[in-house]
Amino acid sequence: MLALQDNAAASLAAWHRMVASRDLGDLPQILHPDAVFRSPVAFTPYRSAQALLLVLTNVLQVFEDFTYHRQLASEDGLSVVLEFSARVGDKQLKGIDLIRFDEQGRIVEFEVMVRPLSGLQALAEAMGKRLASQLPSFKQMD
Repeated sequence: MLALQDNAAASLAAWHRMVASRDLGDLPQILHPDAVFRSPVAFTPYRSAQALLLVLTNVLQVFEDFTYHRQLASEDGLSVVLEFSARVGDKQLKGIDLIRFDEQGRIVEFEVMVRPLSGLQALAEAMGKRLASQLPSFKQMD
């Protein structure tokens, strides 16, 4: 079984603690300043730690019954895939978080994929209501 490099593993453990406590207050400590967030809703990536923090803080409030199920690491030990399930209102969804770390263990890329379409639409609507004024591409699925 492939394992993460030590710094990446420490950051991932911190991420799991934050998600479990529903408090992302320590997230900036493990984000690279130029971190990229790839949304399942917007085509264009967000290129800043601030945007990533804003989105993840809000999605943690939108998701109900959020649970991680599986974790797979890349061969180089700097990337992980986390399978999850959650609910948005009455819509169930499944997804994956693809997280890439740098050698220092900072998150440099965070990509989310979600299915089925009904779950993605519910997520897009809920996030759009929260973020449309701050991240315009959340106004609609593009």
